[in-house]
Amino acid sequence: MVNFMYEERRITAGIIGEIDHHNAAMMRRKIDMELKERVPEEMVFDFERVTFMDSSGVGLITGRYRLMNEIGGKIIIKNASDRIKKVMKLSGIDKVARML
Repeated sequence: MVNFMYEERRITAGIIGEIDHHNAAMMRRKIDMELKERVPEEMVFDFERVTFMDSSGVGLITGRYRLMNEIGGKIIIKNASDRIKKVMKLSGIDKVARML
């Protein structure tokens, strides 16, 4: 599940639950719609309520990075658990997204 919060030129996607093969496609569609409609300068992924993430989560973020890069925007990741941060660092996401 994804909840959105909006500020000026920033969209925050609060992700709730698991990011896996079964629900990543739905999250991608929802987030992409918001990005195309609002064209923000920053896309923030809030992982505070994420309970599990597999490689589908890596794909979710890298795909949104490509979209944001096309419009000159940035990706920010916040509130990721240590375990999820480790997965992101191993996949190189920390090189394309600011991690808070």
